[in-house]
Amino acid sequence: MSSPGARLKLLVTIPALNEEDSIASIIERTLAARKNIVERSPVTEVELVVVSDGSTDRTVEIARRYEPDIRLIVFEKNRGYGAAIKSAWQSSDAELLSFLDADGTCDPNFFVNLCNLIESRDADVVLGCRMTRESKMPLLRRVGNFIFAVLLSFFSSSKVRDTASGMRVVRRSSLPKLFPLPDGMHFTPAMSARAILSPQLRIFEEGMPYHERAGESKLRVVRDGLRFLRVIVEAAFLYRPSRPLGFVGGLLVIVAALLLVSPAVYYVQHRRLFEWMIYRFVVADLLTHSGVLLLCASYLVRRIVEMVLHLGDETSGFHRAFRWALRGWFFWVAVVALLVLGAALVAPSFLELVRTGATYEHWSRFIAMGVSVGVALILAVTRVVDFSLDLLQERLSYLRSSSPAA
Repeated sequence: MSSPGARLKLLVTIPALNEEDSIASIIERTLAARKNIVERSPVTEVELVVVSDGSTDRTVEIARRYEPDIRLIVFEKNRGYGAAIKSAWQSSDAELLSFLDADGTCDPNFFVNLCNLIESRDADVVLGCRMTRESKMPLLRRVGNFIFAVLLSFFSSSKVRDTASGMRVVRRSSLPKLFPLPDGMHFTPAMSARAILSPQLRIFEEGMPYHERAGESKLRVVRDGLRFLRVIVEAAFLYRPSRPLGFVGGLLVIVAALLLVSPAVYYVQHRRLFEWMIYRFVVADLLTHSGVLLLCASYLVRRIVEMVLHLGDETSGFHRAFRWALRGWFFWVAVVALLVLGAALVAPSFLELVRTGATYEHWSRFIAMGVSVGVALILAVTRVVDFSLDLLQERLSYLRSSSPAA
């Protein structure tokens, strides 16, 4: 947050690709909004940059009429929506960086709300949310935004309804925590995903009016929708890989337990099992091993993310409990108990094999032994890797504290 009376410059970037129908209107509206932004927000100066991203129509010709009130950057070839915005940001010394679509759908005066919000909440990113009742957003895009928002909410406790909003303000000092960002249309959802998922960043949104665009949309629903989905998943696996791994792992263990409910009840009642139940046991064996492996990987990968990105201890309740269990005195007792249980289940069969050269123990004992020993080995390996990470973290802390930069 800037101190009262300090310089606070806002850069408004308008990326444009063949927007001859709307470029004049959006430039004029933005220039007219400058006085309002300065008077009604902490901003003391507004700079406007238009970036022609390889336009082949009259966009550049029309934009040049407004120089020197604006700066014009011209790409001879199309580089992408994100590349245009980043180019303008790099060319300015403004403390607050923003962008506004050239299609006329957003009101430049709404930067008053966004600038007040980013300062009052000491935020890193603020955006105008188009997901309001009055919004003229097409239904298909509204549905897509809802799906992306739900997906991001699964990975994080923060919520943003409009992940691809084309009107937002970003604090320059936050860029190192947001970059790298892609050059294409998926620039906006990638930024939203990183800001939502990183515990080092704060993102907020405020509902804004949104109108029908002028001219043809450059967004391709299927192609860009798949790109949006990819960047959200990539951000999730960068900051919160433990959540999807832990969720899938827990789900597999639960399904394995449910598969064995019926055989267990039948065995308690009749002291025997049907032969066809072997299929349930084999599948439950596979699901249990996979689930425990994913749960352990969820814990370990969370530790690695914390160490590499210096996020601090942001572990969830599950991971705190997992760490407590993994490092308690009873951990190795439990591992040994599982190994002993596995050995006890097949010991009669082994003795029979030694004595007679054959064994006739029921298959269920061998499957249960496999689960018991397999889980014990996975837990033991997890504890060894966890110990190695402790040593590595201690070494990294020493190197950081003893380096000249520190």
